[in-house]
Amino acid sequence: MRVNIYYGGRGLIDDPNLFVLEKITKVLDELRVTVERYNLYEDKRNITVLPKTLKDADGIILAASVEWFGIGGFLQQFLDACWLYGDKEKMANTYMLPVVMATTYGEREAEYCLIRAWELLGGIPAEGLCAYVNNHVEFETNSQFNLMIEKKAENFYRMISKKVVAFPNSNMVVKKTVLRSSNLSLTPQESEQLSLYVSNDNYVKKQKEDIEELANLFKGMLGEEQEPDEYVEKLKEHFYPLDGLEAVFQIDLLDENSSLIIRIEGENLSCTRGKPDSSLKPDVIAKIRTKVFQEVLSGAKSFQSAFMSGDLSAQGNFKILRNFDTIFRF
Repeated sequence: MRVNIYYGGRGLIDDPNLFVLEKITKVLDELRVTVERYNLYEDKRNITVLPKTLKDADGIILAASVEWFGIGGFLQQFLDACWLYGDKEKMANTYMLPVVMATTYGEREAEYCLIRAWELLGGIPAEGLCAYVNNHVEFETNSQFNLMIEKKAENFYRMISKKVVAFPNSNMVVKKTVLRSSNLSLTPQESEQLSLYVSNDNYVKKQKEDIEELANLFKGMLGEEQEPDEYVEKLKEHFYPLDGLEAVFQIDLLDENSSLIIRIEGENLSCTRGKPDSSLKPDVIAKIRTKVFQEVLSGAKSFQSAFMSGDLSAQGNFKILRNFDTIFRF
């Protein structure tokens, strides 16, 4: 038999939930149950993929610490992931023991919240263990409370081992007729794979960039004109060519995660906005915050003074850098 514990508190030393979970774990260990505990606050980036850990569990314990209102964000996020990516067929045969320890009002509401959530997921909830704890030392040293916790753990073990059948409830009817977990017909394996992608920040970021790039591509193919870039237009408007000057400026706008590429060939000016090409070899690379660059464009500050004051960092040919205020007069 295997039981997983999902602890949704913050791991504070005076959280009575930690004591209760240790007590339950000890009882289950004595009954030769394999217990695995997941502290959601330690692995908050991977909560989305945790529903796959339900596969081998015969029962689970959802432990909520009510500190001011409700079950808390970590546990809610885990339940959301179960709804979106969990194997509903597996959860239908999984027993759940709600454990709610509160240091403020609302332990009963939190327990009912966990029970209703698990019923909607198709699982079988057990009679919960919840309490309001004013002094965690008195609570932990109370022999009667200790005995009650042990009895709850034993009853949960019996419920799993005997495969107790629960009465049908209206939540199941609501789920079938009203609620929809997804518009996509995905197998549990496909849902699990999707949850892995969702939890990968780099993958999500790359997908957003690809979508934006495709949107711009199709926008151009449809003949739609893109809105002019205000920085590019401002530079073109205030350009004063310098005889014989050939230079390439790369101005990295730190706040906007983009760059201005300025190519000057005598009287010809080419200015584009976007990410620099790796093959580009600019004469000057400048890094500047958007607010400071806007001050330069408005004439409130010169390019050179921004560099001298440390608001702008640059590398490359500093002789060409000094020409910036000559060829662009604001």
